[in-house]
Amino acid sequence: MQQLKINLSVTIPDNYVLIENVEYEQLKQSELKGVYWNMKDLEARTTRKSEWIKENILYPPRFRKFLDAENGGFVFYPKSKGQTWVFQASKMAAFLDNHFNQIFNR
Repeated sequence: MQQLKINLSVTIPDNYVLIENVEYEQLKQSELKGVYWNMKDLEARTTRKSEWIKENILYPPRFRKFLDAENGGFVFYPKSKGQTWVFQASKMAAFLDNHFNQIFNR
């Protein structure tokens, strides 16, 4: 726990609020709940092109078996031309964070 002893009065502007770190993290995580990304959204989040994402994240069997909605995952893989990729945003974001080393250190 951090301690700071001072005799100081701080005015917090009305457009700011103080919250605990835990609550802040929960709020950040909840902002993606119920949100779905398409491939363009995933490209923006990863700063990678769709070809790279497919080759390094979506199609390798070690990830696909976990990601594919047909296996209980959170990614809809298009089955025919014209269908779009759909990603459950909160779970995809967590997956990217949790598997960063596996994705980038092949």
